[in-house]
Amino acid sequence: MAMVMTASLSLPCRLAARSLPCRTMYRGMASGFLVNEPKYQFLKDLGIQEQNSGVFDGQWKGSGEVVTSFSPANGQPIASVVTGNLADYESCVVEAEKAWQMWADVPAPHRGEIVRQIGHELRENLEPLGKLVSLEMGKIVPEGVGEVQEYVDICDYAVGLSRMFSGKVIPSERPGHALLEQWNPLGVIGIITAFNFPVAVYGWNSALAMACGNTMIWKGAPTTPLTSVAITKCVAKVLEKNSLPGAISALCQGGTDVGQKMASDPRVKLVSFTGSTAVGKHVAQAVQERFGKHLLELGGNNSLIVAADADLEMVVRATVFACVGTAGQRCTTLRRLILHETVYDEVLEKLKKGYSSIMKRVGDPLDDGTLYGPLHSKVGVEGYLKTLEDAKKAGGKVEFGGNIIEGEGNYVEPTIISGLAHDAAVVHRETFAPIVYVLKCSSVEEGIAINNEVEQGLSSSIFTTDLGNVFKWLGPKGSDCGIVNVNIPTSGAEIGGAFGGEKSTGGGRESGSDAWKQYMRRSTCTINYTKELPLAQGIKFE
Repeated sequence: MAMVMTASLSLPCRLAARSLPCRTMYRGMASGFLVNEPKYQFLKDLGIQEQNSGVFDGQWKGSGEVVTSFSPANGQPIASVVTGNLADYESCVVEAEKAWQMWADVPAPHRGEIVRQIGHELRENLEPLGKLVSLEMGKIVPEGVGEVQEYVDICDYAVGLSRMFSGKVIPSERPGHALLEQWNPLGVIGIITAFNFPVAVYGWNSALAMACGNTMIWKGAPTTPLTSVAITKCVAKVLEKNSLPGAISALCQGGTDVGQKMASDPRVKLVSFTGSTAVGKHVAQAVQERFGKHLLELGGNNSLIVAADADLEMVVRATVFACVGTAGQRCTTLRRLILHETVYDEVLEKLKKGYSSIMKRVGDPLDDGTLYGPLHSKVGVEGYLKTLEDAKKAGGKVEFGGNIIEGEGNYVEPTIISGLAHDAAVVHRETFAPIVYVLKCSSVEEGIAINNEVEQGLSSSIFTTDLGNVFKWLGPKGSDCGIVNVNIPTSGAEIGGAFGGEKSTGGGRESGSDAWKQYMRRSTCTINYTKELPLAQGIKFE
């Protein structure tokens, strides 16, 4: 009971200098794993034990390092996972290739039915899976549940897609000929996901790839292995119930060696990678070296422009969510707030008040009422502190926050910084933490230029009531990002549209629209149904 109480410390206990008894009581209960505590019964409901196998190729196994997953909210061990080594990876590839031989022959609508059942299994476990995401990643429960719901939604989307993706019949210039476009699955694909969305990004990829007829090998983030295991258990249950090979959806939790092997392996026809731009470059080079296909979802340095005519109440509400949601660890988190000079002071003051209200709801992400949780890791905290130091050296003024929140866990204050040039080095560098730079512009045109000057091109937004501004923003000289919003935040994308960005964000597209095409290969097919052999362009070879 003492551990449960101190894992949900009130804000005053978190923010003030903590008393020794408060700390000692928590550490005194730190032996063992959280999986054995009554508060975390949902873990066992999902099949999580003290030690779990992190490799699945039809059989659960693992021959690599034993990794312990820790809660970012309290620093306590949740459970451990036996990860995979290169031999385990090899087994996954071999079994996935075997599974593809039969899976590719299953009619697409029947594959869609399997995806529908996976969506149903996820629905049945929506709450415990959402809580697991909250516990292991650190986001609040509504966001954790919402992330699992996103996988459910993309399953629904993929079911419909399984009856809809099609090629074309193209008019042929040659008599007695048919010109067609045919789409076929690629084969085995690799999916490497990041810690911040340990369920949804895999869902975007796997639901579409599975409906398209591919088999998959998933390498989940090293720091969220339990989520990868729990999701794979749900998928494996459906495959087993339908007497299908488990290696249709294989898992290989592992280290850098597994990721490097996947990127360089010609048997893996597509590598979908979500992570930093720096690592993404290495993945892209390794895949391109063998002329494979890659789908990259990399960094974002997202901005929101506030025009002089904007609804400022909407601006503040949207900005607070875009900046502090998931403690600033979304790839679409707002990093740069570009305010028209006539509304700059007013918006900044209102934003500071909005942040103050958030500080009243800092706490354990599993607790009802919490709106702001921890950073995922100590590495994130170090990045936050380094960026604050660099921003101050460059002349930045901390308008709000700027401190670590003392106590257990990886808590930092959401931070607002003003006074920096729009092209300052620290502003152009993405920091995966709740830091927003408030910048000033004199026109929408200048705001667009500031939006476009960074190397990343993921998400962007403008708040305006002027239709001229809207279409300027959406047009060829507007935002150069993959996501271009109007009067909504930079974060919170729907599954129906393609998700992804331009420039150093990687150019990949996942989820909706025609993103399914990246999981298939296109063939142009010419069929001659006559006894003649006419050539195109009227060429005579006689």
